[in-house]
This record gives sequence, C-alpha cells and structure tokens, in this order.
Amino acid sequence: MEKQTPPRPEAADSIARVLIEALPYIQRFANKTVVVKYGGNAMVSEALQHSFAQDIVLLKLVGLNPVVVHGGGPQIGDLLTRLGKSSNFIGGMRVTDRETMDVVEMVLGGLVNKQIVSLINQHGGKAAGLSGKDGNLIAARKLNLAPQQLENAPSEIIDLGHVGEVESINPAIIETLVNQGFIPIVAPIGVGQDGHSYNINADLVAGKIAEVLHAEKLILLTNTAGILDQSGELLTGLGLSDIDDLIDDGTISGGMLPKVGCAVEALKNGLSSVHILNGTHQHAVLLELFTDQGIGTLLTNG
Repeated sequence: MEKQTPPRPEAADSIARVLIEALPYIQRFANKTVVVKYGGNAMVSEALQHSFAQDIVLLKLVGLNPVVVHGGGPQIGDLLTRLGKSSNFIGGMRVTDRETMDVVEMVLGGLVNKQIVSLINQHGGKAAGLSGKDGNLIAARKLNLAPQQLENAPSEIIDLGHVGEVESINPAIIETLVNQGFIPIVAPIGVGQDGHSYNINADLVAGKIAEVLHAEKLILLTNTAGILDQSGELLTGLGLSDIDDLIDDGTISGGMLPKVGCAVEALKNGLSSVHILNGTHQHAVLLELFTDQGIGTLLTNG
C-alpha cells in the first residue's frame, strides 16, 4: 500500500482556515445566481482556462448557480487574419460586415463556446452552450454610433454593420438549464427583428442577463486588478456616488469606462453588487467570492 505523507501541521492549519473562511460565503450565496463575464486575457493560457473551469464547477457544487457569458475578440481577430480579412475598430467596437459576422458566429457560437463547455465538463461540471439566438434568449437591435459618442468623429451617424445592443432578454432557456443542474455558457450573439445576427459586447450582455435573472452578483473579468486610483492602488467598496466622482476626476477612464458603465446600469436596475477583477489571476473568481479580503473592486448600489 502506498503511503502518503501528511501535510505539515502549519500547512494543515492554513488549509483549514481557508475552508472555514469560505463557509459563511457559501452559506450566504446558496441557491443564488452569479453571472460571470469571461473573455479576453483570462482565456490566453491553458492554465488560466483550467483554473476558470475549476472555479465555475466548484461554484455549482457548493450550491450557487453560475451563468457564464463569454467574449472572444482575440480569437475572432486571429481567424480574420488567417482568412486575409482586416479588422477595423471604431470606438473600441469591431466594424462587422456580413462576412465578418459569419466569422464571429463561427468563433463565438462554435469554437470558443464549445471549448469552455468542454473544459467545464472535463472538470466534472455539466455545461451547456448557447448563443443568444437559442430560445430567443437575446433580442437585439442594430447599434449606430452618434458622432458625439466619439472623439474626432465624422458628423454623420456611424454604421458599424452587424454590431448590436440588447433590446430584451428572454431568460426561459437559461432558467430551464439551471433547474436541470446545467451551467449555461452564453455567446453574446443576438438576433434582430430583421432576422439578422448581431455581435454584442459581452459585458453588456452579462449585465442585462444578470438584471433579468435577479442575480446576486455580476463578475466582470478584465486584465487589471480592478479600478485603480491615480497612484495605481486598488480601490474597493465603491458606491454609485464614488463612481461618479472617479469618472469626473478622470480616475476611471479609457477601457475601464465601458465596464464601469455596464456595472452602474446593472446596479441601478436592481443588482446589489458587481465585481471587477483580474481574470489573469488564477482562481480569481473563488478568491473574490469566498475570502474576506477578495482580490478586485466591489461596486455596490449604496
């Protein structure tokens, strides 16, 4: 019989403290829905992909109901490059003609979605992949940018092609899957009344799904520690009035603005908390939800 060396007493005590620290959070969030936006830099390495899948499986096993909304911008860009098609961005959004939309659907609804499903299943979960077209989950409308929304923009309305925004969410298919013990994995593709498919920002889709599901929490994974002050220190425990002040003084700017805007809208529409955290930190979701200190920025509607 193979013998196993027991952990040193100090290591065993540390493990026990971690588990006990997590207990009240597990109890508090039992049967609650947590919507997680996953994408970009959090997908870049195999280790991070496995770490994320393990986190989501553990959430489900301890009684939470995770719903994952994913992006896949780098993967879309890579395939377009291989096909000899250039990418053009306006205001951070990919101009999406019909051919590009075909690639977006292949990558988001096919390749990336099924990779996430497979990883979660590999780690003992029961994941089911969806796009916003399944079960009429995401009704979309075409997004046109007005000139005042961009700096140095032409005077006319800017047509981004098959880029959309959420018109409404029908959560029936997500609720059915959750009630059957599945973890829904959602690609942010909607369909308009014109029958066309639309590529929608994954943060916005995650926020709207969280609102409709009355989620306990919305977690937005990004490539920074969270919201940083002007000296680069992490800010936590921010309320809506704090966010307004940080936008006004320029602390929140650039690529963080759309994420914070999504968080603010979700908070104003009923969510109690939104977390913005670094998806390149292994097990970021578990550390944020189940430890006293957390690792990211917590936004509340207070």
